Amino acid sequence: MEVFDRIAEQIDAVRLPLFAVTLTALPRANTPALLILHWHGFGPDPERMSGGETRAARRPVPGSALQINAGWSAIAGLDNAMLDAAWRLGAWELDREERRACNTIGATEREALECRQAFGDDPFAGAAGTLMLAEAPDLPQMLQLGERVGYIRWKFRPVRGGVWSDTAEDDTLAQDGGRRPPCPVGVKPIVGTRVSRTRYRLGHASRIILSR
Repeated sequence: MEVFDRIAEQIDAVRLPLFAVTLTALPRANTPALLILHWHGFGPDPERMSGGETRAARRPVPGSALQINAGWSAIAGLDNAMLDAAWRLGAWELDREERRACNTIGATEREALECRQAFGDDPFAGAAGTLMLAEAPDLPQMLQLGERVGYIRWKFRPVRGGVWSDTAEDDTLAQDGGRRPPCPVGVKPIVGTRVSRTRYRLGHASRIILSR
């Protein structure tokens, strides 16, 4: 699964800095995964402009949601793909969350909301925050299955092509904010509990960093 290539293609096409990258997958082999690119930028707001306001009216640029249909047989394959992308794009760390089904006894409203958001459906985003589902024809079915069987979600914040270059204190980064492959960090086994988070540390800083 060439996650890095899909992200690089979108960076070249959209030409905006990235805030974060997420990948959501079902715990079922050979099912589609949803790659979401969260852009940092503002564009014209057609609704406000049509209401008689100035052409300076702007709103956040929608994210890009892309369905990936490449076959996979184990979660480790998705881990490797996201580790590769996070490493090459200069992320300090990669988080992997395992979530249980939210359509089950005992699940909270927050779990149901976070499941919808993981699949690009945020009821609180409104028109200004709606994700641009460029290539996700199976999204409704993916969300329904995620509600029944749970899901796994990866997240990282890129330095190369992102908004974090001015704040990155990382000795492993090249001048462009990326790193040369291969990623030296190995895959960690799935935890398999109700809710869990596994963190992969990718960056390294040898100097002392004082927080304000």
